[in-house]
Amino acid sequence: MAGTWPPEGLIRRSSLVDIRLGMFGPERYRCPASDALKARGMRPARSAAWKPEALDTFTNGPFMAELDRIELPDDDTGSGRSTRPTHDGVRQWTRHALRMYETAFADSQALRPAPRHWSYRHRDSRGGGPASTEYRISAWGRCFESADGRLRELRLPVNRLRNRTDAERAIAALIVAEGDPDDRLEHVRVAQFALSDGRTEVLFDGIRAEALALYRQDGAHAIRALLDHPKYRPGSACASCRVAPVCPALPRAPGLLGIADRTRPRRSWSPTTGRGHSSCPARGYLRGLRLPVDDSVERSAAAERGRAVHAFLSARHGQEERTPCTSDVPADWVPDGYRLPQSQCLLGARLLRHHAEVCPLRIADPQSERAPEPLLVFDDPAADLLVLTEPDLLYRERGSWVWRETKTSAGRRMPRDLLSAYPQLALAVRIIAKGLLAADRVELELLRPDGVDLRSLDPFEPETAAAAEAVLRGQVIGWHQERLFEATPSAECESCEMARWCSARRLPEPSQEAK
Repeated sequence: MAGTWPPEGLIRRSSLVDIRLGMFGPERYRCPASDALKARGMRPARSAAWKPEALDTFTNGPFMAELDRIELPDDDTGSGRSTRPTHDGVRQWTRHALRMYETAFADSQALRPAPRHWSYRHRDSRGGGPASTEYRISAWGRCFESADGRLRELRLPVNRLRNRTDAERAIAALIVAEGDPDDRLEHVRVAQFALSDGRTEVLFDGIRAEALALYRQDGAHAIRALLDHPKYRPGSACASCRVAPVCPALPRAPGLLGIADRTRPRRSWSPTTGRGHSSCPARGYLRGLRLPVDDSVERSAAAERGRAVHAFLSARHGQEERTPCTSDVPADWVPDGYRLPQSQCLLGARLLRHHAEVCPLRIADPQSERAPEPLLVFDDPAADLLVLTEPDLLYRERGSWVWRETKTSAGRRMPRDLLSAYPQLALAVRIIAKGLLAADRVELELLRPDGVDLRSLDPFEPETAAAAEAVLRGQVIGWHQERLFEATPSAECESCEMARWCSARRLPEPSQEAK
């Protein structure tokens, strides 16, 4: 753990320990330290001014608010209903999600909405007196029960079905079994449902005693670990974390992106953000909200081949043995989770054989550190932006880090303007030039069917440094000032992975045969 615990500059604004089921979700999007501090009501003593976005950024908030209106018509509290407008893409998504929800639970008329959301409460009085601690555990979902109170069902919305941890299943079962206690309750059910396709998965289905036993087995220790042994994990969660300004694990990088303007809402930026916004503001915005993509576009054969090659190299470069890659590529080289047609499989093998010619492990320091696809996170207070990037590989040569990016192409040659063509290189140059990473060069490896090109960039060469700053500023400034992220329909709509959520998309021209 970095620094002291809890971080300096925080005060506790509540005596309640408020634990949410979402705190036990995918590690990629969570920071245990942030969740622990949030649960204990810790906030900065001096809070920054709130700078809300013009649009409601709670992706599934409109879906839940509309269900409240339908299922709880007598509830006039307006809970969860934002007063800010929603993006066109979110409105399209919400309509789709409501249809999927209706399909998923069409046969559940025997259940009725519970009058309130369940939460499990427990007071720890071991200390005695007013110093005792109250705990609350809750989940964000739809609560249903039978008319006689003997059955409860918690429905957890997700964009796509995902694997749940044992802790998630156990804690969800506890909330349903013991939240807002009802002596009539006998049976407990927890299910997740996918808003993208209406599929459901039962996570727990059993009697009350079984739910409690499962919690004691898989849930209690997870809660203790969250509260008592938190770890800092800088990542995308830092963008919305109130503790970020005083976090000892978040590197500060003022001016990294080349702009100085703190008047705009706090956001996160990565080279992917810049690429998406340049293509179409709506496209980048909806990707940032993590709406489901069109897999036929996102996972096209060529795109999937590129990802498979990267996954193969990442695994090879991360192995404990320090053997450089060779041209002996196995016939079954495609990593698990990727499906390639034979033509792309053969092309990928050719690209990997060319990689062996310039594999960085040929020159890396023996027994030195290597970091395949590390997540680098920086806070740029000059623009109030969180900056994220994942180099394909960091390796050491003569004691200094080298930043390697690898690209694959079915035929493209090395572009003349590398920084404009690949903004992640511009960001790499800036990170190194500002002393945020002790490296001396950035490399670009371009794999082609007939060979490989390898270029190096010197971050400390004045012309390169100036060009990198200009590229980043051009990528960031328009996006930073953007408020509504409206679509810009064009011929690219046909190859847009977010087009299904865009009412402004340009439809393909009908073929001559169809006229």
